[in-house]
Amino acid sequence: MLETSARLLRLLALLQTPRDWTGIDLAQRLGVDVRTVRRDIQKLRDLGYPVHATPGAAGYRLGAGTKLPPLLLDDDEAVAVAIGLRTAASGTITGIEDTSLRALAKLEQVLPSRVRHRINLLHSVTVTVPATGPTVDPDVLTAVAAACRDPHRLRFDYQSHDGTDSVRDTEPHRLVHTGRRWYLIGWDTDRRDWRTYRVDRIRPRIPSGPRFTPRQAPDPDLTGYLTRGVSTAPYRYQARITLYAAAETAAERIPPTVGVIEAVDPQTCLLRTGSNSLDEIAVHVALFGFRFRVHQPPELIAHLRSLTARLADATDGRGRPEDASAADGLDAT
Repeated sequence: MLETSARLLRLLALLQTPRDWTGIDLAQRLGVDVRTVRRDIQKLRDLGYPVHATPGAAGYRLGAGTKLPPLLLDDDEAVAVAIGLRTAASGTITGIEDTSLRALAKLEQVLPSRVRHRINLLHSVTVTVPATGPTVDPDVLTAVAAACRDPHRLRFDYQSHDGTDSVRDTEPHRLVHTGRRWYLIGWDTDRRDWRTYRVDRIRPRIPSGPRFTPRQAPDPDLTGYLTRGVSTAPYRYQARITLYAAAETAAERIPPTVGVIEAVDPQTCLLRTGSNSLDEIAVHVALFGFRFRVHQPPELIAHLRSLTARLADATDGRGRPEDASAADGLDAT
């Protein structure tokens, strides 16, 4: 009986993998004949697990049912799930912290000591910087994801980066997650163009709109499309700057949501970035630590020259007395 129970658990573990299994494949994995496999399949069905027979080569797969089957993981899979839950505990979805920690506590309770030791070791030497900024309501994220999948038109109230409220009607295409933010890429039916929306600024209107025929994506590389959009397009000043560093080196310091990096040669790359503040671009680029040359916009070039002169006056001891007198009148509190 013990051998049969162990074989059923092994069979259930095999069926949980996302593929169809023939009776012969299962028999070879379990070391039994095909007739025994059929009997074991029936036992799983009697226990309430929906094992479906696929047409053709008499394959089997585990379907969705009313019961949650035992989650059978090997050591590496268990460690990966635990790390994922710990990471989600500092994530960008509202309320996911407590849910992730509860799930992690349940998982660790049933883990073998050898696996628990590996997970605790990783946790003891890891410091996690929690995500900052607005988080996404999980119900909103689910509603947007469902509209992308079905597909249904999505109407929602939206707050732009300058605080302006508007009502948008879109054909949602894909959700993109950058690690800090969730974005929706969709076709705006009123503006008749592709748009990118921050999901934390979306408030869906219920019910959803009619079904639509999905359009061809605006770019096969949606991550690149998003990066270009959020790093330059929304801003008053759009800068083009040569960095005297390899593209791979620059990418280690410059997040994709800050700017788009294009390799020029092995020692040089081009940065495209944007901001509503010339000071912000100047400070960010200077702090990257690379030699650089600004090509656009002209306002940034003039601003850097003025800033360079002020910094030189502040450090070479030749500041003009009248400048110091004027500075004495500033309120620095």
